[in-house]
Amino acid sequence: MWKSLALIFVSVLIGVFGQLSLKTGMTQVGRIDAQALSQPVQLLLRIFTTPIILAGIALYIVGTLIWLVVLSRLDLSFAYPLVATTYVFTPLLAHLLLKEPIPAMRWVGIALILVGVYIVARA
Repeated sequence: MWKSLALIFVSVLIGVFGQLSLKTGMTQVGRIDAQALSQPVQLLLRIFTTPIILAGIALYIVGTLIWLVVLSRLDLSFAYPLVATTYVFTPLLAHLLLKEPIPAMRWVGIALILVGVYIVARA
């Protein structure tokens, strides 16, 4: 059981770093607006030739492979709610690494998610 929980944690962290990579890459690509959408081929080329975006996609693939191992070991009804920790780690790391602000109400939401994950894990 502990190995499976560790795999969930690894899968979640890989997904979080995938999100951070995608956000960093899209910051490099720039805002997608009507002008960018008017040139879809150039936009897609910019997106899919940005190394950090490709790294983020690769992280998602690795995280998915690990998640498949988890699903082979645990009930989905138990494992999937633990993925909600993504909603804790993503804003925390975005705050620490990308300097994104976290308003007070978001902190409350993060705390509620942690309580919910605790309840699911104990049940």
